[in-house]
Amino acid sequence: MTPLWSRGAFFYQVFPDRFFRSGPPGLPTPTGPFEPWEAPPSLRGFKGGTLWGVADKLPYLADLGVEALYLNPVFTSTANHRYHTVDYFQVDPVLGGNPALRHLLERAHSLGIRVILDGVFNHSGRGFFAFQHLLENGEKSPYRDWYRVHGFPLNAYGGAPNYEAWWGNPELPKFNHQNPQVRAYLLEVAEHWVRFGIDGWRLDVPNEIGDLEFWRAFRRRVKMANPEAYLVGEIWEEAQEWLQGDIFDATMNYPLARALLGFAGGEDLDRNLAAQSGLGPLEPLQALAFSHRLERLFGLYREEVVQSQLNLLTSHDTPRLLALLRGHRARARLALSLLFLLPGSPMVYYGEEIGMEGGHDPENRAGMVWEEGRWDRDLWERVRRMARLRKEFPELRTAPYTRVYAVDGHLAFARGRLLLVANATPEPFPQDLPLHGLWPRGGEAGDLLDLLSGARARVEGGRLKGPPLPPFEVAVWREV
Repeated sequence: MTPLWSRGAFFYQVFPDRFFRSGPPGLPTPTGPFEPWEAPPSLRGFKGGTLWGVADKLPYLADLGVEALYLNPVFTSTANHRYHTVDYFQVDPVLGGNPALRHLLERAHSLGIRVILDGVFNHSGRGFFAFQHLLENGEKSPYRDWYRVHGFPLNAYGGAPNYEAWWGNPELPKFNHQNPQVRAYLLEVAEHWVRFGIDGWRLDVPNEIGDLEFWRAFRRRVKMANPEAYLVGEIWEEAQEWLQGDIFDATMNYPLARALLGFAGGEDLDRNLAAQSGLGPLEPLQALAFSHRLERLFGLYREEVVQSQLNLLTSHDTPRLLALLRGHRARARLALSLLFLLPGSPMVYYGEEIGMEGGHDPENRAGMVWEEGRWDRDLWERVRRMARLRKEFPELRTAPYTRVYAVDGHLAFARGRLLLVANATPEPFPQDLPLHGLWPRGGEAGDLLDLLSGARARVEGGRLKGPPLPPFEVAVWREV
């Protein structure tokens, strides 16, 4: 079973180095040397964000409606993104160390916010103790079989590595997961942090480990420590074999992201930028094609999995939303609105809710903007309103998707007793829609988003007749 708390929960992704710079309560803020916060981010530079800083900004996140945090890696590392793990049992001192994570967990849990960590178990960094031992001692090292080595001495600092490494990057030697010692070590890490208090794991490139039995053992170990821990895998495609109840609870739902971007982005979608990223080729989608994509995705998995899928538009691995939509803010607002109206657990990458911009890495990893005068208030308020709506109306967490109408750029679908209408065109959409028995009686419907100045729609003859829906907008109708 997927954890009940994860079904429909609003997740927010934080890149810790880029969120907020702060020290322990009552002590000075760290000063670096760090890159200036406002300077363009660089591949190797550090901004100095900390977990103390994330904890300081929890009131902002709670006000936004966030119910769970996904943190990019926090363990000791030699990289600002921390996918080059040096010590799996220590939070990076630059982020505040283990005390900062303890503080963050306590404050988050007191606000009802869950926290999941990024688990990088496919590879380590070169500074990891076993690899360092191998570098120093060569084939005589007792850790020789922790990695897949093709020759000695190790060629770790120049030219092609003579050991298996993630995408041939010598900085990221791949573990040998067939080694029982490696498996035992990584499973101990998984259990340790769950017992420390985290609420689950996001697992980095799990398909590249190529051993489903490792992940089944991983699940058993974690769920014994906390049956309500959430396990979500970074799988970029359809993932039936991973979501049968014996491995992950959910995956990062990139197939849904592609569909959403295609419908909301339309002709303003930057297809070249998308094609150069992990998103792959994207294409504009009309409403019917979009709905067919959704129906296929929702039909792949059990209902509890659909409700727990980590639905997203962007992440640290993609260009930002406004870059993908060529700066079209109305389309961005539409995309974010739909993210919250569809089945699953919506996840917003930090800064998307205020209109931050940025293309490929490292541009998409800039320091969070905290100066409210620079925010896109419309986007921020929309995300906040959609989050409140999901809390007020449980149908948006649990009810299945049912298509009602899909023509050109106009889509209407039901979630329980709610009717959702989207206009992905630059022209107002006259709302005269068949209800297919959704509301059998006549009467009126009210728009829960109040975007139409308190307007009501008539329900008569099995149809909803409402005011024109503005371009790139959504309406959420409830029978009154």
